Amino acid sequence: MPELKQLQAGHAPAVLAFELANRAYFAASVSDRGDEFYERYAERHNALLAEQEAGVCAFYLLVAEDGSVVGRFNLYDLEDGTAELGYRVAQHVAGRGVATAAVRELCRLAVARHGLHTLRAATATVNVASQKVLTKAGFVPVGPADPADIGGKPGTWYQRDLAVDLVVGQ
Repeated sequence: MPELKQLQAGHAPAVLAFELANRAYFAASVSDRGDEFYERYAERHNALLAEQEAGVCAFYLLVAEDGSVVGRFNLYDLEDGTAELGYRVAQHVAGRGVATAAVRELCRLAVARHGLHTLRAATATVNVASQKVLTKAGFVPVGPADPADIGGKPGTWYQRDLAVDLVVGQ
């Protein structure tokens, strides 16, 4: 079973391999990151680590038993007990409940490690799989997303109140 691990410096090669192997798959539902993202990934990885160290973001990887990355689960803009959630999973594990399980675990970590009480996530209207993941993980739609928030595509914001989890022990 894959394990959710916080991003570390040594993860860079595995993350880049994950991104390259799934580039076309991801581009079907979100905007492509462009060649520069891949060509300068080492710099981007270091910037992510600096953001994480500063406490403004928290980046997690879903790592398979063989050490390969099969998913990325990120908390952005941690502020005042809230954050935005972003995630992507490898094509070969999609549709197996892996993303839902990892999002649920990240919700638990958001409370336990980061003191968050609310998570928000935007997903494109065409990304039905992501909508299902969010709904199964306890998120509810809260309104339209600006296309600028999700790569130029129309979509919806979802939200989960994590404070409820503390009360009911989820």
